[in-house]
Amino acid sequence: MNRDIEKGHPGQFFDDYLKEQGVYEATTEQAVKRVLAFQLAEAMKQQGISRVEMARRLRTSRSELDCLL
Repeated sequence: MNRDIEKGHPGQFFDDYLKEQGVYEATTEQAVKRVLAFQLAEAMKQQGISRVEMARRLRTSRSELDCLL
């Protein structure tokens, strides 16, 4: 087994690859947005609320929420 793998986590090498390609920041930002959108959609589903109600609770517009979702 490669000793470098033992020292770090497997995703570390993928992070390094993304950094070498110059897309780490953009890729990370997109991943965070997708996770946030998923979590919001799940919360809406569990609470049985509409996009309008979720937007009101977040103190934003429905159209802004739609952009995220």
